Amino acid sequence: MDMDGQPRPEGLHCLVTGASGYIGGRLVPELLEAGHRVRCLARSPGKLRDHPWADQAETVRGDVTDADGVAAALRGIDVAYYLVHALGSGSGFEDTDRRAARIFAEQAHAAGVRRIVYLGGLTPRGVPEAELSPHLRSRAEVGRIFLDGPVPATVLRAAVVIGSGSASFEMLRYLTERLPVMVTPGWVRTRVQPIGVRDVLRYLAGSAGMPADVNRAFDIGGPDVLTYQEMMQRYAAVAGLRRRIVVPVPVLTPKLSSLWVGLVTPVPAGLARPLTESLRHEVVCHEHDIARHVPDLPGRPLPFDEALALALRRVRQAQVATRWSSASVPGAPSDPLPTDPDWAGGSLYQDERQATVDAPRQALWRVIEGIGGDNGWYSFPLAWAVRGWLDRFAGGVGLRRGRRDAQHLRVGEALDFWRVEEIEPGRLLRLRAEMRLPGLAWLEMHAETDEAGRTRYRQRALFHPRGLLGHAYWWAVSPFHSVVFGGMARNITRAAAKAVDAQEHTGRIQQAGRARSRR
Repeated sequence: MDMDGQPRPEGLHCLVTGASGYIGGRLVPELLEAGHRVRCLARSPGKLRDHPWADQAETVRGDVTDADGVAAALRGIDVAYYLVHALGSGSGFEDTDRRAARIFAEQAHAAGVRRIVYLGGLTPRGVPEAELSPHLRSRAEVGRIFLDGPVPATVLRAAVVIGSGSASFEMLRYLTERLPVMVTPGWVRTRVQPIGVRDVLRYLAGSAGMPADVNRAFDIGGPDVLTYQEMMQRYAAVAGLRRRIVVPVPVLTPKLSSLWVGLVTPVPAGLARPLTESLRHEVVCHEHDIARHVPDLPGRPLPFDEALALALRRVRQAQVATRWSSASVPGAPSDPLPTDPDWAGGSLYQDERQATVDAPRQALWRVIEGIGGDNGWYSFPLAWAVRGWLDRFAGGVGLRRGRRDAQHLRVGEALDFWRVEEIEPGRLLRLRAEMRLPGLAWLEMHAETDEAGRTRYRQRALFHPRGLLGHAYWWAVSPFHSVVFGGMARNITRAAAKAVDAQEHTGRIQQAGRARSRR
């Protein structure tokens, strides 16, 4: 039985691609809970090591465009989940998606895989494919490749996915919360059929047990069909906000729409564009045949308001399992930090600072691991804000991605315009920059104990320039390092000491209270 009391086939061996992404990271524990064995295919397996389920699943290194790697990953697999796409990787992303899907279908057949399960986008009926956005067109083509291939396939097609941390939910949330009055693109009047992420996961996991003769696409959606404007008003009601004033105008192009969304929400324009382009046409389910194979239970699929309330509760309770920013940013640097200080790959500029801390090492570590997001970066907030604005203006992710959890970090997750590259709990946090830069950059923060037994904070900023522009960039910003990085080191150590003082003060008050009560 699954969490809804629905019977599921047990004992299948499942491959999940895209396990570091929003849906994949949530599907793995669903499959494990159902009694399946799970193998994850990842380009960077280290990104999965801190997930709660990591020790229960096998992880192999590979890329869906590499036939040999895919063949090895599919060996012994019964059901293969395809949850990746090349969106945003450049103008040729449709070719990359096409090639990767064909490789996956061919290698799945060679490995004797029983079924491929793919999550695609809901496409509007009656609209010529040439008029669809490149995003939807590519999703539809990948689905066709699997359905036309030799392995039976289940292609699930969803529109807007509502769940804590999903890009669609974050876009809806921030637009509604930040703009009580808004001038909006015409697509806010387009009808869509949103679906809660819990139901997406239920349909995905349930598809593993479909009969061998099923080879088709299924529309999946919740029970409500709404315009985007109605979705914003319903969000305002569920969140306890005043009714929003929405004025649609027809002159905002998809590009301008994505820039508008990127300006107001944490979702960068590069990701907002495919989301907004997908809303140009009505995307409504035309059948609910999935229920023949994955039966609906009372109250499921979740109504829109209920899915919203659940997502909001998860956000407010800091229980967001995965987030849209979990997936790597297309085009962002992924090179790990060279371990050799005299790296033969070229120049490696450094800014290193250290300070003694009047606090236990664990207190310092709590400050380090809590950096970013609402806690900020402990130095010159305006400078960090300006750097974030400039990055957004250049098409980057900016500072507004925040963090998934206010206190704890995982390897591979986003932290404002950084990506967590390495964590050694209680000792080291290494971040890799994902802002637009003429080179590669890292920021390291260490909590150490020196020879005298005192707590020491050590901080390194490293930059590997790309070309002459990269060298010029480093020397242009280096005069500000004493303010930004120096201030950061001073303020982090002060924050750790203050936290200890506050804790001791609270302890004294509690002790005095207990003493009075004994009298």
